[in-house]
Amino acid sequence: MTDSLPASEPVDLLVIGGGINGVGIARDAVGRGLTVHLVEKDDLAAHTSQWSSKLIHGGLRYLEQYEFRLVGEALAEREVLLRVAPHLIRPLRFVLPHEPHLRPRWMLRAGLFLYDRLGGWSGQRMTLPRSFAATLVPAGDEWWGAGLKPHFSHGFVYSDAQVDDSRLVVANAKDAHARGATVEIGTSFVDARREGGFWRARLRQRDGRPREVAARALINAAGPWVKVVRDAIATAPSQETVRHIKGSHLIVPRVHDRKHAYILQNDDGRIVFIIPYFERFSLIGTTDVPVDRFDAPVASAAEIDYLLALANRYLERPLTRADIVATYAGVRPLYDDGDADPKDITRDYVLKLDTTPEPGQHAPGAPLVNIYGGKITTYRKLAEHALERLLPFFPHARRTSWTAAPLQAGATPDTLRELHATIVSRGFTPAYASRLTHRYGLVADALTAEGPVGMGEIFDDVFSEREIDYLRDHEWAADADAMLTRRTKVALLTTPDGLARARAAVEAALSGRRAP
Repeated sequence: MTDSLPASEPVDLLVIGGGINGVGIARDAVGRGLTVHLVEKDDLAAHTSQWSSKLIHGGLRYLEQYEFRLVGEALAEREVLLRVAPHLIRPLRFVLPHEPHLRPRWMLRAGLFLYDRLGGWSGQRMTLPRSFAATLVPAGDEWWGAGLKPHFSHGFVYSDAQVDDSRLVVANAKDAHARGATVEIGTSFVDARREGGFWRARLRQRDGRPREVAARALINAAGPWVKVVRDAIATAPSQETVRHIKGSHLIVPRVHDRKHAYILQNDDGRIVFIIPYFERFSLIGTTDVPVDRFDAPVASAAEIDYLLALANRYLERPLTRADIVATYAGVRPLYDDGDADPKDITRDYVLKLDTTPEPGQHAPGAPLVNIYGGKITTYRKLAEHALERLLPFFPHARRTSWTAAPLQAGATPDTLRELHATIVSRGFTPAYASRLTHRYGLVADALTAEGPVGMGEIFDDVFSEREIDYLRDHEWAADADAMLTRRTKVALLTTPDGLARARAAVEAALSGRRAP
């Protein structure tokens, strides 16, 4: 899938960055009637947005930092997003084992009481089950303490949700594109200047060719590169700074066979999650480590030791480095609010509007919005607030929010269950049918219409040749990493032989030759 615009055709909005914030803004803006052009130098979700903790949550620990507005907004958004993308976002229960020397029981009860209700104070109806105190010892079929050391006998259970983060980015980009937005992958932003009431932005395509785009407004949603991009824009100097905080995760074999996650307390005041991840794995994270380099983050030895030590403090079967299936790390571009401790830096987003006049002029110049911070849970509200900053410059634009509409019309948990059954009736295994419905939602109906014979080779019941064509033609997947890591997680889910065959098929399809 490729997009381009004539250099002479101005657009209303140029969005820099193909992470969750950039695509969320593009979707919101084009739905308000603006012409939108989004550029991403690498791939959709290629950086921070694919390396999250895979959660849609309010952020229970942020209550201790008095971030009540952020938590309340995030909890309300959790409910909205469950309806916006039910194939990608699903409810998940969390168990908090009680450690009396860390936080007293009354404090945890009070925090969870507030957590259950903050989202509803905005008027949003809360549908997930409320928290409750639980025994962690086996009781019939219920065992909230599965996999924990026996002395953890009491705790609390509360609700949040789990997300396929990179696919949520792609889904927003696809919906923005379907509504008329131009989405360019592999196109770098070089610089921009105000001229004649427009932004004149220079771009560089993957093959090195330069281009220029004219836009009435500019949004800098470059994530960790927000300051780099801001400094390449000819405008007044800015005092805002960014703290780059690395969060690392471990993927290990499943630590228990139940469906719930754990939230674990540590003596340093931090918390770490252990989350069910696909059928066979658990995801452990995250850390908070300040870094200067953010282009290719990796989990350090110290971070790995930290996460293993905390997990082993709670788990009955100790984990070692030999158990680690994979690690990953992402860098969060947090707004520098002056806190010295990384865990205390605000996770709230900050939007800065710049309307510096052109040289020799007094009227406000073409608007620029720089975006600092943010989290995947609140991307939709961030987009709304960014567009609200720009509405005075676009009197023709729709004024009201609209992005609570589902990314796929008609997608609900019920329709997805019905589609799963339909796909199974066509001759697919329940496991592969589940992967397809959770990966593509209602699009899986058309993909499987011809039955297994129309899918080509199916690799380890995880991925098929038919999907390669779809990802290339409809999801901007331009290389094997985009297909097998970001958009499908095939690299994690298949056997080494299955992965080798899938990679050969992807490379053959992208080069226009037949697979060996």
